[in-house]
Amino acid sequence: MDLSNTALVNNAGNASAGTVQAAAQLMVLRKAMDIQSQGALELLNSVPPAPALASSGNLGTRLNVYA
Repeated sequence: MDLSNTALVNNAGNASAGTVQAAAQLMVLRKAMDIQSQGALELLNSVPPAPALASSGNLGTRLNVYA
């Protein structure tokens, strides 16, 4: 987790509930978390799929060793 988000979490937790400041801090925290989740999803989607096992022959039909 990014250290800047840790400060946002601490500030949001210290503000009294129901104040405009608390609402603004929670909104900023949610936006930051949404941006991070979008970035994580983009990274996960960019990973290529693992190659399939060989369908015939003596090698590669039971264990896929891919480096």
